[in-house]
This record gives sequence, C-alpha cells and structure tokens, in this order.
Amino acid sequence: MSWRHHVRRPREVSVAEALRLVDEGALVVDVRREREWRNHHVPGSVHLPLDVLADRAEELPEDRVLIAFCTGGLLSRGAANVLAELGFDAVSLARGLLAWRAAGGPLEGERAH
Repeated sequence: MSWRHHVRRPREVSVAEALRLVDEGALVVDVRREREWRNHHVPGSVHLPLDVLADRAEELPEDRVLIAFCTGGLLSRGAANVLAELGFDAVSLARGLLAWRAAGGPLEGERAH
C-alpha cells in the first residue's frame, strides 16, 4: 500500500455545500450512536453508527455522494475515510451537527425542536 493511501483524505464540506449536495441527490450518513440519532437527525438521512459502518456499507448506494455526519465532525472524518477506502464517493460535514444546527439545517427526532 502506498503512502498516498494514508494521506489522501476525503474533503470536508460546509453546511451550505452539504445542502447543495443533498439537493443534487447526496445521502447523509449519520454515524452517531442510537440515542443521539433518536434525539435529532437530518431528515432522509441513513443511520449507520461508526462501529458498524464497514460491516454494513453494502446497504449504502454506490451511485450517490455520501455525506458523513456526526456531532462535531471528528467521527464523520473517520467515517468518510472508511467509506472512501471502500470505494464510495464520500465527504465529511465540517463541524457536524453543531454547524448544521447553527446554519438552521432541518432536523427531526425526539428533541429536534
């Protein structure tokens, strides 16, 4: 395996860019834990916690951009790396839910309001 494999990382996108990508057909993949997902998540997103992401990645579409999503951006960067290594076109949402909420991005769930 070349050194490029270890330094090549999927890019991070802003909320504005993520919303544009979703409008174009991208899928948000929420990698947080179950309780966090139930509290609030992006409408239409898929919940695949990071600890099962690699094992369940075959459930994801191969023909769409995948936007990895978490609370602050750290887990989503790792998730985007996993997805890219598995051959998906993946990006990470910079600052995750914190940025999404601050920008007024839509949310649903038990505590979305």
